[in-house]
Amino acid sequence: MSRHRRRAPQRKQQQRVAPRALIAGGLVVALGLGLGLYAASDDDGGSTGATAGRGTARGTDGDGPAGTGRAPATPTPSRSYALSTAPRTIPAVGAHTPARGPGWRPAAGHRVVVSDGDLADEGRLIAGELGMAYAGQKSDVRAGDLRLALNDDTGANPESYTMTVRGGRVTVSGPSDAGVFYGTRTLKQEVRGGGTAPEGVVRDAPAKPQRGFMLDIARKHFTAGWIEDRVRELGDLKFNQLGLHFSDDQAFRIESDSHPEIVAPQHLTKAQVRKIVALAAERHITVVPEIDSPGHLGAVLAARPALQLRNVNGVPTRGAIDISKEDSAALLDDLLDEYADLFPGAQWHLGGDEYQALTVANPSASYPQLAAASRARFGSGAGVADLATGWLNDRADTVRAHGRTMRVWNDGFFRNASVKPASDLVVAYWTGKEIGARVPTDYLAAGRKVLNYNDEYLYYVLGEPQTFVYPTGQRIYEQWTPRVLRGSTAVPARYDAQILGGSFAVWCDLANSQTQDQVAAGIRMPLRATAQKLWDAREPSLSWAQFTALAGRLG
Repeated sequence: MSRHRRRAPQRKQQQRVAPRALIAGGLVVALGLGLGLYAASDDDGGSTGATAGRGTARGTDGDGPAGTGRAPATPTPSRSYALSTAPRTIPAVGAHTPARGPGWRPAAGHRVVVSDGDLADEGRLIAGELGMAYAGQKSDVRAGDLRLALNDDTGANPESYTMTVRGGRVTVSGPSDAGVFYGTRTLKQEVRGGGTAPEGVVRDAPAKPQRGFMLDIARKHFTAGWIEDRVRELGDLKFNQLGLHFSDDQAFRIESDSHPEIVAPQHLTKAQVRKIVALAAERHITVVPEIDSPGHLGAVLAARPALQLRNVNGVPTRGAIDISKEDSAALLDDLLDEYADLFPGAQWHLGGDEYQALTVANPSASYPQLAAASRARFGSGAGVADLATGWLNDRADTVRAHGRTMRVWNDGFFRNASVKPASDLVVAYWTGKEIGARVPTDYLAAGRKVLNYNDEYLYYVLGEPQTFVYPTGQRIYEQWTPRVLRGSTAVPARYDAQILGGSFAVWCDLANSQTQDQVAAGIRMPLRATAQKLWDAREPSLSWAQFTALAGRLG
């Protein structure tokens, strides 16, 4: 889950020493930066920053040559530096204030230190990635330091951060540990492959608060190791959600204690899922589970055939549970309660799409038991759509009791229902192809919050069934924005704040069409393009060819 912890307002006096020392040192170095003059010990500037940092430390401490107690004389400048340029990362940083100086790169003996113990996870992670020593919570200042700090920027975007490269040191600060983590992702990309973090200040924050990748593990089994690799990839790209669609007609793919009879032979154990969830939490990614209902329950119903929906002629309806039966609700609530403990994140997907009872010409005539149950509960004028809406509202009550925010596929919001969906349900908008489809502005004008799953751009459907084609990163990069919810037309800008973000999705309709390694390769550039467009609302400054080349350099 995303861990947006804030530092307590009362801090020990000793913890406030470091910022003063950093500021003092920064002022001394800033004077040198203004002149653009630094001592250098090699041609590529690798140790220059450390030299400048040591000189500043000696001057500040008053520890002059031969123990005189005087600051050393200003060294003779041996090099000047051009004004730095903005770092090239995916996604791009929001703003960079250039400066003159050698920049920073990790080196043996450099430390990662934190100003707050809550940043230990972030500190250890980046230290290991950059081959540095993690020194823990420290207030002293040394040359080459990478310091992680929480700030008191009240009201700031909790995922924002500032990264300052100055005087041979780096400071990454933010109002939460999530923001600091994203700053370390920028730094990691800057220095990947022996590069240098450019001198100056980066100020950055995401355009959208929810940036997701959804994986259909129900139709196709993906190994735990493969999913963990995607978590690492997502974290580096500043995604913050991983959706797991683990129940469908083909299989139910996570171990169950309450209903073990529904679980496929190939599945993830709860221990494996806990490891995935923990790894995701370290990278500020919330794992969003989905048990789709009242449709797409074929695997569950194979073990509980008495709950299968049948039409007036007794013919079973594929994947559909009979929502007129109390046992159906009890079964789903058992599962929702069980997996709430396994997935502690704040988000939950209820599904709600493609309930086959509502795709026929006359649902009440085809499914009289549903019509009768709806009238008994909601009154004489109620129909099957009302009963389906009531079903979703009931499941929302179950999940809401666990403190979750819920989303539902847009075709789970029924046009002709007199029963209204719960007001806190977020619309996961994926298509306009359903019967009685409504345009996205119908939901937005009604005040609904929306997540963008646009199947025109963001659906990677194995085997390309029906009219689906594999999406390309170029098309996402050049044509799609979070406001393009359906087809290729953007909704008016006045609705932008209601669009919480979006999600790239892998669906495994023809599961054997690709191996999991082929899937990883196929989604590589689409994921990077999606990350760019969810993080940065501006028109990309790089061409697609340049963006692709950058992705190749960054790995």
